[in-house]
Amino acid sequence: MICAIYRSPLRDQTYLYLSKKDDFSCVPEALMKGFGKPQLAMVISLEGRAHLASADITKVKQQLKEQGYYLQIPPPVENLLTQHLATEAKDN
Repeated sequence: MICAIYRSPLRDQTYLYLSKKDDFSCVPEALMKGFGKPQLAMVISLEGRAHLASADITKVKQQLKEQGYYLQIPPPVENLLTQHLATEAKDN
């Protein structure tokens, strides 16, 4: 399975995987508006790969087969102050 990976110019570390290069017909319009003009990052083969750098390859393959695309978004940013205050509150 070949897939094309596009970078979002509007959202840092956000990528769109497509089962067909330059075919955005399966991607919802609202998602495309929020994603911005896709910038091709790479075209790769998923066959024979056990993992991807920042995405679960099993989920990627499944969503590519089911809906034609996979959206990779970055994990939420940790708020260390909130974590520290929560720990302090538990200790007191």
